[in-house]
Amino acid sequence: MVKVVLLAGGYGTRLSEETTVRPKPLVEIGGKPIMWHIMKIYAHHGFNDFVVLGGYKVEAIREYFLSFQGRGNDFTIDLGTGKVDWLEARAENWRVTVLDTGIETMTAGRIKRAQKHLENERFCLTYGDGVADVDMDKLMAFHQASNAHCTLTAVTQPGRYGALHLTDDGTKVQGFREKGATDGGLINGGFFVCEPEIFEVIDGDHQMWEEAPMARLVERGKLASYHHTGYWQSMDSLRDKQVLESLWQKGEAPWKVWRD
Repeated sequence: MVKVVLLAGGYGTRLSEETTVRPKPLVEIGGKPIMWHIMKIYAHHGFNDFVVLGGYKVEAIREYFLSFQGRGNDFTIDLGTGKVDWLEARAENWRVTVLDTGIETMTAGRIKRAQKHLENERFCLTYGDGVADVDMDKLMAFHQASNAHCTLTAVTQPGRYGALHLTDDGTKVQGFREKGATDGGLINGGFFVCEPEIFEVIDGDHQMWEEAPMARLVERGKLASYHHTGYWQSMDSLRDKQVLESLWQKGEAPWKVWRD
């Protein structure tokens, strides 16, 4: 089974109103952590085995999953024996590995630290703060045909992000630069598919995944780009959180591809 790796260790400083008390992946939209929303997207497409790469306030992530079943489910507990009988069977059919990858480790270093848990197999990778209605089946098929070591999902997002410089056919990444008109301002939206070969381009804890490792994949012609034309939004700021919360409360969340 293809595993899903979630980058969940950063400080989230641009969302400090929330992240002083919890890591950004646990900031809630509609009463559920944004990480839960991301996992629901993947699970909808049959990806149920997750590896969470924690760092900043990783203990809160551990506690969240250790107490997961008790959230919203009625139970009877025998305080003498500690035996718990769950009165309802509502639960997610997920397998979750939580790793402490170090509070100061950069994104590529976090990925490298998960290598032994990924069994030298293809895996999915994404950030713990962005949601989208990506068709995972199409993404996986595109990656399979690309002969790349990594495929990123290219999305359109105005504003402060640097754009991708793509090949003429739009399927390979040639570099990274400021937003320009020739590529429509496409940016890296996460939702990667990776082969084990990506570990060859990561040196250690000090590296950002988005810098030297991805540049090396570009040099080798092994970084592909899947163009997602649907919804994508990263929760980078309080305003972003408010946008996502408003959509959820109105029942208009485009990333909610699953049924309740």
